[in-house]
Amino acid sequence: MTSVNTKLSYRKAQKMCTSICYSPSDHYFGRNLDYEIAYGQKVVIVPRNYEFEYRELPTQKSHYAFIGVSVVNDDYPLLCDAINEKGLGIAGLNFQGPNHYFPKMEGKKNITSFELTPYLLSNCETTDDVKEILADASILNVSFSDNLPVADLHWILSDKSGKSIVVESTKSGLHVYDNPVHVLTNNPEFLDQLIKLSDYADVTPHNPKNTLVPNVDLNLYSRGLGTHHLPGGMDSSSRFVKVAFVLSHAPKGKDEAENVTNYFHILHSVEQPKGLDEVEDNRYEYTMYSDCMNLDKGILYFTTYDNNRINAVDMHKADLDSKDLICYDLFKKQDIEYMN
Repeated sequence: MTSVNTKLSYRKAQKMCTSICYSPSDHYFGRNLDYEIAYGQKVVIVPRNYEFEYRELPTQKSHYAFIGVSVVNDDYPLLCDAINEKGLGIAGLNFQGPNHYFPKMEGKKNITSFELTPYLLSNCETTDDVKEILADASILNVSFSDNLPVADLHWILSDKSGKSIVVESTKSGLHVYDNPVHVLTNNPEFLDQLIKLSDYADVTPHNPKNTLVPNVDLNLYSRGLGTHHLPGGMDSSSRFVKVAFVLSHAPKGKDEAENVTNYFHILHSVEQPKGLDEVEDNRYEYTMYSDCMNLDKGILYFTTYDNNRINAVDMHKADLDSKDLICYDLFKKQDIEYMN
């Protein structure tokens, strides 16, 4: 366990990420974080009595506890994704382009983008609670500091009932959508991503019937031909389609270990290896970490690019009544077990 208090400077850039909620029995929520620069993210537990001072909302001295992956800046958790002790999860994914935040509005709950995750996890138990609290909310166009520009994000939220929603702030306002496929990537807007799924409605895990020339005895030369047209690119639309397909056909495990294993295979089906997504000369975006948070048990599992071993932190084994952030290292070296 380590404590962190760093000062960081970010450059504004377009990160590519994928998030899912997998519900075989318990409910597992998390994401791939794809980027080319690490900012010292940690696994962070925010205990019930850590004090949040919001820019335009009353200070909150006590709240639900939560666990997630976060950068810690001046003892403030800038959360990438997290779940609370009541079983609500949220992840913020890049949404540069369609995203639009607003100046302060009278009569609204004015919440900055970096406050949205802790505010909702502090006060909500379910996605229905989130819908209610956001009915009169607006996302402020305010940065955390001069060195940290505003992050263009949209958010996926899931709870332990298995429901998922998407929150997007665009020029037309703040929108909350039900998410029947339980996945999110990046651009375009969520409703457009759903429409694009129709282009792949015939993709199947089964070998296809020959409807092209039914009077000819075709040699179906390979297994998996039903997925021949499934996209496999690193772009956000391709990842949305592929992970929606993989998630919807994923098996249900018999126990925690099997379900966690299945979950990581789902997310890793759209992970980015180094070398495939060049963002600058000889600089590549890649999947820095993948995490899996059990909404029912409050356990965060994770793998990183340099360590395939599944590591875990159980929030309920920490002092959740503390006032101080509790931090654990995220990035570790590869752990290879030699058998001889």
